[in-house]
Amino acid sequence: MITGTHISYYLVCHRKLWLFSHEIRMEHTSDLVSEGRLIHETSYPQRSERYQEIEVDGIKIDYFDARNKVIHEVKKSDKLETAHEWQVKYYIYVLEGNGVEGVSAILEYPKLRHTTEVFLSNRDREELELMITEVKSIISSDRCPDRIKLNICKHCSYFEFCWVEEINDH
Repeated sequence: MITGTHISYYLVCHRKLWLFSHEIRMEHTSDLVSEGRLIHETSYPQRSERYQEIEVDGIKIDYFDARNKVIHEVKKSDKLETAHEWQVKYYIYVLEGNGVEGVSAILEYPKLRHTTEVFLSNRDREELELMITEVKSIISSDRCPDRIKLNICKHCSYFEFCWVEEINDH
């Protein structure tokens, strides 16, 4: 089952996607992930009273305004904004596949006091179908993708897992 996290990780790092999908989880060791979770839980304290949490086809949306058909997704930083956008586009895609039409999303970055509206176009739907096919291919592979040094690696919860021998060589 493909989740929004799979789509996000696909856009960030194929190795991270493969590791995550094979139950190798490092998020619990990351202070940055903990900080993001804290921001998510404390930024909008009344939100859980106004919006509902929904789970459908493997996705979990924490804040869905059913009346206005708007997904609210809270993120710590906009450094991976493209991955965040595609994650919520995937949520919209899944909701549409379940008969919920006219859905949009708002990415919220409380620390930055910034929001981004997200909509799903026909071209996005086609792109998502290609992504889903590629995600399935990556996660079904017996071989973990090679690591690729990216600027974001040092901030990734998998950093030590992927680069431990380089850390120890210095």
